[in-house]
Amino acid sequence: DAARQAAELRKTVTLELPPNLELQLWASDELIVDPVALEFDSRGTLYATSTSRNNMPLDIRDHPTWVPVVHTLKTVADLRAFYQKELAPERSASNRWLPDLNQDGSHDIRDLRELKERLYRIEDTNGDGVADSSRIMIEGFNADPAYDIAGALLYHDGDLLISSAPGVWRLEDDNNDGMIDRQVVISEGYNTHPAFGGHGVSGLIRGPDGRIYWEVGDIGLDVIDRTGKRWSYPNQGAVMRSEPDGSNFEVFATGIRNLQEFSFDEYGNLISVDNDGDHQGETERLVYIPEGSDSGWRSNWQYGKYTDPKNNRYNVWMDEQMFKPRFAGQAAHIVPPVAAYHSGPSGMVYNPGTALSDEWKNYFFVSSFPGAAAGARIYGFK
Repeated sequence: DAARQAAELRKTVTLELPPNLELQLWASDELIVDPVALEFDSRGTLYATSTSRNNMPLDIRDHPTWVPVVHTLKTVADLRAFYQKELAPERSASNRWLPDLNQDGSHDIRDLRELKERLYRIEDTNGDGVADSSRIMIEGFNADPAYDIAGALLYHDGDLLISSAPGVWRLEDDNNDGMIDRQVVISEGYNTHPAFGGHGVSGLIRGPDGRIYWEVGDIGLDVIDRTGKRWSYPNQGAVMRSEPDGSNFEVFATGIRNLQEFSFDEYGNLISVDNDGDHQGETERLVYIPEGSDSGWRSNWQYGKYTDPKNNRYNVWMDEQMFKPRFAGQAAHIVPPVAAYHSGPSGMVYNPGTALSDEWKNYFFVSSFPGAAAGARIYGFK
């Protein structure tokens, strides 16, 4: 049935493909709903996160009156306190924009606990090339309003690492029954203020040094590592790394807006694509991210246009042209982008030569979603 359905659905989709490439449906939406991050293990089992927050009501664009307050917040605890006050049950009448998800007659902070993330295990059990089995291994990541989309997965030594602000977690299946028995946090402190939806923690990948790398968008971070050192970047995104157990943590690079994912090339260079701030004349950016670099973005550069048009004549990001590749006279403290890029970059992977044909060796692949399916693309570049 799964194979028949896949063949039928494929006929309904019109796509542009390069010569000698084919596209097949492997798992239909009967097996997974709203997938975000994908990861295969060595046996060909697919693990996928799934979100109920794809239309999360806390996107800052819907709440311009919050902006002057939330961008003074410095920690996840500050954010929790803000939501507890702003979304208190006694304010239900003024918060009808928040759906009454728990059906208790009140529009308040308790409704956000109904927004859950899921982890699916999807398999092709008969080896015919089409997935036919699906089960939910864990559902949750909804303890409080600081939780966000489960944006990344990494299979590591029999366990799964998953990112869902405010933390990065190791998920363990102790009895090998296909269900998650334990969640162990390896790093936490992400999400210090509301931002655009989808600017959470993502991009889990193992680096050439054997350490684990991930990124957070400009929801910011305030992390206290295991030595007691504080890493505070509340108004920008960053790339982090640590040992697989969370030790030896450090912030690798800063000044990021919303990378989603990144990849290492065969020389160990970290390459990504960063989303623009939707300012007139700005573009997305292909970025090189060396250790210790600052790409220049601050969430402060984003929000003036939503609150005070009379006091928005000067925007550092735009007027200093920090979004452009290097030019004479540009700010010297940032690592500027390599080139402008296509709209809506999100998923990214590098092919060192183990996928497709030799024609596609050493290509980066980036999915691009500018807002509608008709404009969605996967681009390849060297």
